[in-house]
Amino acid sequence: MANALVSIQIIPKTRNGEDVIPYVDEAIKVIDESGVKYQVSALETTMEGEFSELMSIVQQMNERMIEMGSSSVISQVKIAYHPEGITMGQLTEKYQS
Repeated sequence: MANALVSIQIIPKTRNGEDVIPYVDEAIKVIDESGVKYQVSALETTMEGEFSELMSIVQQMNERMIEMGSSSVISQVKIAYHPEGITMGQLTEKYQS
């Protein structure tokens, strides 16, 4: 069972004020290619997995933004770490209909 949930909002600084959406799409692609369970919402994406793996994905996302031409990146990250296990469903099941 996963021991962490990590939510991230990535904000790359783009050249000449370019639209950030292609960058955000690429950041989500990094998550998708990792194979971890994730959920995209309007303002952030939440990943479920092992803490160290999720933090590595956050690093890869930031590195990918620089590869795409960002001069810097702000990542707002929230972490729920539960060594005994945690899932997104545990936190949201009462709101699902």
